[in-house]
Amino acid sequence: MNDGPTVLAEYRLTNPTGTPRASEPVFLDEVDADSVISVRLGDGPLAPVQRLASGGLVTILDIPEGTGPFPLTVVAAAPESDGSAITEVPAREQDAVVRLDTGPFEIELCRGTGKGTTSSKWGIRHLLAKEQGVDLIPGGDNCIGGFYAPFFTPENGLINPPEHVIADVEVLERGPLLHKYRLTGRIPDGLLPELRSKWFTIDWQFTAGSAWFERHYDISDFATEVDGRAAVNKFTVGDEFEAGPGDVLFDHFASWAGTTYREGDPYAGILANRVHQITSGISEESSPSLHAYHQAIGGDIESANWDWYWRLFSAWESFLTHDEIRAHLSEVRAEAHRAADSPAREWKTTDAALGVEVPTTEEATVFVGPSSKTAAINAGTGYAMTWWTSKPVGRFQIVQRRESGWSNWGTNGENECPELPTDVTIRAAYGRFADSWRTVAASLENPVRLEAGADR
Repeated sequence: MNDGPTVLAEYRLTNPTGTPRASEPVFLDEVDADSVISVRLGDGPLAPVQRLASGGLVTILDIPEGTGPFPLTVVAAAPESDGSAITEVPAREQDAVVRLDTGPFEIELCRGTGKGTTSSKWGIRHLLAKEQGVDLIPGGDNCIGGFYAPFFTPENGLINPPEHVIADVEVLERGPLLHKYRLTGRIPDGLLPELRSKWFTIDWQFTAGSAWFERHYDISDFATEVDGRAAVNKFTVGDEFEAGPGDVLFDHFASWAGTTYREGDPYAGILANRVHQITSGISEESSPSLHAYHQAIGGDIESANWDWYWRLFSAWESFLTHDEIRAHLSEVRAEAHRAADSPAREWKTTDAALGVEVPTTEEATVFVGPSSKTAAINAGTGYAMTWWTSKPVGRFQIVQRRESGWSNWGTNGENECPELPTDVTIRAAYGRFADSWRTVAASLENPVRLEAGADR
């Protein structure tokens, strides 16, 4: 006679990578039961379950080594422990949607202020790695998750969606194991008619105990040109990190199948030279706005955040007229074309496990070839941020600049050409896995799989 809890559903779970997984979210079908339910993997303890507003269930499990299949049952019984849980904690930023303690992280998701500054962006504006004791964006300047080109480009008058938008927020899921939020916004109109009246939605998902989080981007269809190349439903996501002047959070960058790259960013230098040319000799009397801009950057654009390179040419900032913007940047683009394609800028390849040491390259910038799995690594601490994109990125721009302390993972090629297709999911993990980031990336790409029914 079986005196155990009533079994409500049975599954077989397989682990495609065969490597152990900690705090892995597992999604199951809804069960018809009014009683308290829990999930058991193999002969392990009963784990808690969250019923999802969207239908179905989610549980958080530690998956053992091996591909399985492992028996998994849903039972009518209380869990044997509460396990990991997400809690909401006091936020730091006034525009915060929520600040979550997920276990490994405190993550602060913001909706933006629309004020046009680096500290007004929507997205993740704080990511505190609790074990390390490091906030990857300590001042709340910049963000993880903003998107830029083709909307934020010279051709479009440099409209910056994260800086100029206040996103609407919809709570899709909020429970002890999983939170999910939808940010929706209208992208401000720039100079290009074909990029006006566009909208975006980003679904952010965080799970208890997990060393990674997920987001999905949907953007209105668009077709334009950037740097003379077609940009059809391709955009640039920029994940930004701050360490303060003189330091960087990451000092290497690696791609899954070896890192092919070329150094330097001639466009940035040419743009900086044009900034100096325009602002030199400006007084408060001759042009109050340009003088204020020059004062804000302290006359040293190279040590400022990358956004400052662009803001001078923003149609929304009104430092220059629209005609002046077009005239200056037509010259900048022509010069940048020639410099970017110079034979002196050779492609390089490294098979080194940690990839390329970016801060030692020209302009502390590399452009990297196609991939869907990449990592920014700190060789000294052993910590790394790993990304998987559900659609491969055509090219990346990676910046790790000690002068400003700013690091960036950007899904664009040279001269701001966007290279990530829209309708895409990105999973990003952070932890002490500089030497094992490829194992982590493979797990992000290949979640566990469930098949209904039990082994007999």
